[in-house]
Amino acid sequence: MADRIRVGLVGATVTPGGSGWGAHAHVPALRSLPDYEIRAVCTAHQDTAEASREAFGAEMAFHDFNAMIARPDIDLVTVVVRVPRHYELVMKALQAGKQVYCEWPLGASVAEAESMAKLAAERSLRTAVGLQARSDPGLAYARELVQQGYVGQILSVHFSSIAQAVTERGEGRIWQGDRRNGANTLTIAAGHAIDAVCFVTGELTEITARLATQITEWHNPETGQTMHVDSPDWISVAGRQEHGGELSFLVATVPTSPSGTRLEIYGREGTLVITTGGSINMGAKLSGAQGKAALAPLEVPPRFTLVPEATPAGSPRNVAQAYTRLAEAIHSGQPYMPDFAHAVKRHKLITAIEQSSAEGRAIELAD
Repeated sequence: MADRIRVGLVGATVTPGGSGWGAHAHVPALRSLPDYEIRAVCTAHQDTAEASREAFGAEMAFHDFNAMIARPDIDLVTVVVRVPRHYELVMKALQAGKQVYCEWPLGASVAEAESMAKLAAERSLRTAVGLQARSDPGLAYARELVQQGYVGQILSVHFSSIAQAVTERGEGRIWQGDRRNGANTLTIAAGHAIDAVCFVTGELTEITARLATQITEWHNPETGQTMHVDSPDWISVAGRQEHGGELSFLVATVPTSPSGTRLEIYGREGTLVITTGGSINMGAKLSGAQGKAALAPLEVPPRFTLVPEATPAGSPRNVAQAYTRLAEAIHSGQPYMPDFAHAVKRHKLITAIEQSSAEGRAIELAD
């Protein structure tokens, strides 16, 4: 491998209507890091591929994914297309012997995620999944504080994230209203959030869940059509964690005045409170107290910030944090977390949440 990790991006596209997550987050993240080079971009059409190549400063443009992954000078394939296409592209990249970074959710089902993780393990290929909360400096510091006993034995954990419902969606996003496509509030917002909670406070051993779809129609302003929605927008989970503490967890979208995101951790010795301006994936701010002291802000030590100072704020920053950790793993030969095997674990947790809601009972989780 070259000194710089040569990336082939699929799904990062510049279009007249704007840009998606790949162009908005992955491209500026990669361009800010000295360990990486965007060697190639691949989109569905040659004209958009060329436009993206020029915009991103890549060397090559492809509209044939097979041609891109056949290149020996591509070290890492990053997949940021719609979830229903993850499986096909990831499997092809792994079969071509490429290391793969795939956005979350890894697949549209547990079975897809398991197949991808199995092939990666068989080929001894390094993988990464885009659960960026595990790279957030604030959450990493909170995890360290919990492990060092800042709050003592955890008794209870409360997480709440109430976001603005997006009911006007064009062709680029309205497909998420169909639950079968695997990309919705349950899998994305709640999937990221519950992984962040487990990262900071520990895994779950048992859950009881309730799902609901409160907003059942979305409007497509591009076509004028209204779509019936069956994707959940209310995800409520009660659970027991591995340390014996109790968890209450709520992710929901509402029409007006959402309250934001807050994670509260209560232990025998102290309390930690984590808030963000939006998703738990980025920009965590901490407050803490021990004994009878009042809550006070906690400054995150600089050692948790891994990216250059010039890295753009917002979405690109934690994506860049994840890429930095991945580069360290690649160069050192050490494991990277979260990988595809971890993604399977999260997919199984989401399936357990669905099962609990459908059957109205508690579900014990396997190790």
